[in-house]
Amino acid sequence: MARVEEFLTDQVARAPMAAALSDSTGEKWTFADLDAASDALADRLQGVGVAAQDRVLMLAENCAAAVAALFAAWKLGAVIIPFNARQTRAEVARIIHHATPAAVLTTSAVSSDAAAHAEDLSATGISGKFGTLHLATPGASNPDADLHDVAVLLYTTGTTGDPKGVMLTHENMRFGGQASARLRKMTSDDVIYGVLPMSHVFGLVSVVTGACSAGTHVRLESRFSAHKLFEVAHDGVTIIPAVPQMHALVMQYTKEKGLEKLGSPSLRYVSSGGAPLDPAWKRKAEAFYELPLQNGFGMTETTSGASATVNPIGSPDTSVGPVTPGTEARIDETVAGGGDGQGEVLVRGPHIMKGYYRNPQETAKALDADGWLHTGDLGKIDAQGRLHILGRSKELIIHGGFNVYPPEVEAALNDHPQVIQSAVIGRMKDGDEEVLAFVQAALDDMPDAADLKAFVKQRLAGYKRPSQIIIGTSLPAAPTGKILKHKLLAAFADQVAD
Repeated sequence: MARVEEFLTDQVARAPMAAALSDSTGEKWTFADLDAASDALADRLQGVGVAAQDRVLMLAENCAAAVAALFAAWKLGAVIIPFNARQTRAEVARIIHHATPAAVLTTSAVSSDAAAHAEDLSATGISGKFGTLHLATPGASNPDADLHDVAVLLYTTGTTGDPKGVMLTHENMRFGGQASARLRKMTSDDVIYGVLPMSHVFGLVSVVTGACSAGTHVRLESRFSAHKLFEVAHDGVTIIPAVPQMHALVMQYTKEKGLEKLGSPSLRYVSSGGAPLDPAWKRKAEAFYELPLQNGFGMTETTSGASATVNPIGSPDTSVGPVTPGTEARIDETVAGGGDGQGEVLVRGPHIMKGYYRNPQETAKALDADGWLHTGDLGKIDAQGRLHILGRSKELIIHGGFNVYPPEVEAALNDHPQVIQSAVIGRMKDGDEEVLAFVQAALDDMPDAADLKAFVKQRLAGYKRPSQIIIGTSLPAAPTGKILKHKLLAAFADQVAD
């Protein structure tokens, strides 16, 4: 069985002194440095009893030491659990209870949140070629033979009840990383911006793993900010993968600087994932970057990318592209909101997870007997074989008997020049779902709710129009930048009418 760490072995053999990583602390590592750092950390983990098929929990924000931890665990045959350090003490405790890790690493040097977790766990500071970390051993070594082919456990967040740990195998990780590298045509001359958290499949696979497979330099950033993205785009970065919220914020930041375009001298590839693209917003983004904006679709269970576009600038295509070569997709029209070629997106191939760790019931719900993953996303496949995502099935709003897809309403709002980004949800009221919209705008450029209603009236059928539009200077978001829709009502409780 080919393993993920062999990507690093290959790069050390090919070009050991080529740039591999740099981070916000000033670390600059070659592939030889990364290899030596991960060896040193593997020795420390082995010294506290970590064995093959053990779990190693990593409470991290992006930095070189976190990448060393990935490869250290893999070299021992252990399973790494990247988990964002900004999660709460209770959330960390749930993961420890469920996964029973033999060791916990925290990137305390770059994250005050990680340092706080280290203190809670009575972790010991360690240092070496890997930098500075804290190490705790909450339990004894307890190898699980069911994990013999598993590289990573990624836990889903934002839900109640027991956490779901997505088991991604070495085959999954290698396939996803190589597919990402091929899609972006990564080479050793590229510098990819690594601000998407490694605790998220997009940052872990599409950025870090993909870059290592291609010998590409990753410039790691622990936390997103618009001004940092602006700066790196003018300092040699060639590839920026991001989510729509990040693009919206850097466009607003640039506008506030009095500039219409990013004007990067080095940038050659920009992508957006996590939400369908509105044609008007896509044109605006492409004018800003002076590059085509590529879109894609994926989720943790598909090892990041399941489809992606390769379009020239100005293309009217707003799909998420054809499926990744070597994989399949089909539409199940029998679900709620399905019919006429629309329904739940099902995917199958070497990118599909092994299942949910210690949760056969949820695994059976997601994976059918024929290997199809039921994504929970509504979509369609056009005559050219391109996949179009309409929205999450759980987010479908049925208002007055009509289907309302939140991305369509969000696109109409986002087209307003004063709107940075928006989020639309449904809420039951008097036996029907009403459409609620939440809008982020700049403090010194706030739109009027009545004006926004008039604006969308020209763009949306009556049943799609929000009954309320709530305006604020920020929306609750995950570390990836993705808007946390389940927190909107609580965040704006004082503004939402009963």
